[in-house]
Amino acid sequence: MPRTSFKIAVGAAATAVTAAGIPVVLASPALSHGYTTSPVSRSSNCATGKVKNCGAIQWEPQSVEGPKGFPARGPADGKICAAGDGRWAPLDDPRGGQWPATRVTGGQAYTFSWRLTAVHSTSSFRYFVTKDGWNPSAPLTRAQLDLTPFLQRDYGGKSPGSNPSHPGTMPAKQGRHLILAVWDVADTGNAFYSCADVDFG
Repeated sequence: MPRTSFKIAVGAAATAVTAAGIPVVLASPALSHGYTTSPVSRSSNCATGKVKNCGAIQWEPQSVEGPKGFPARGPADGKICAAGDGRWAPLDDPRGGQWPATRVTGGQAYTFSWRLTAVHSTSSFRYFVTKDGWNPSAPLTRAQLDLTPFLQRDYGGKSPGSNPSHPGTMPAKQGRHLILAVWDVADTGNAFYSCADVDFG
């Protein structure tokens, strides 16, 4: 087949595939995606069907990506759990404080785990917890969080692997709280945000 005819045929095939709703995969760098599995994140609860009426996040629990630099920058207050992305807005809905909560013990050793569906060079993983007296029936804001991470793991640009885990200690808390995990990507302007409801008893 002459080169010109080949180019036309390839272009027509790509157009037909796109029109059929099948994505055309182009060679490009892999993008990072991920969410916490321990404690169980809101994204994970939606993906497994434990929580209903989550919208599109049930199919893309790994895609909660927004600007990095938290807490000085990043998602606006009230939109933190969805990383400021309107597609994932159900994650910001407190549901009257009724999200399923992982039972944990304050002051005890705990291993925080992620599932990454695409790995990227990493600056750090950081973990924040809500203050005593926070309002679980309201969307998360900076004022409700202790803005110093209770756990941080630095990677210096290295890859974390597909299932990173971070041994640490749970904060000394009681009752229901929210843990915000932030995965800071090293070579883009973004981070991944993962909110997990916990119950310290």
